[in-house]
Amino acid sequence: MQIAPTMTDGDGPDNDDAVVTKTKTRTQRPPMYKVMLLNDDYTPMEFVVHVLERFFGMSHAMAFDIMLTVHKKGVAVVGVFSHEVAETKVAQVMDFARRHQHPLQCTLEKE
Repeated sequence: MQIAPTMTDGDGPDNDDAVVTKTKTRTQRPPMYKVMLLNDDYTPMEFVVHVLERFFGMSHAMAFDIMLTVHKKGVAVVGVFSHEVAETKVAQVMDFARRHQHPLQCTLEKE
């Protein structure tokens, strides 16, 4: 035997005291991270250009300009990415540089 729920004062759909709230879900953008190359006295300029083309999809002209910025100023931002992508790019560049016996440094910094 089933017992149907009974309605008491204030429980029914005709109750004028009911409060309806609407919530909006707001999605936040993930924090972004700058990937930067640091200058050193040993990594060949052409190797830096190759890294920028290979791992950051830059044209030769753009990679050359950024390489010169790194050379003259000591550091340059080469891209802005989500944390996971930035970490991956840094790891790829560092691994590639080590495999080719270059001391090139690549870091990330919260934007």
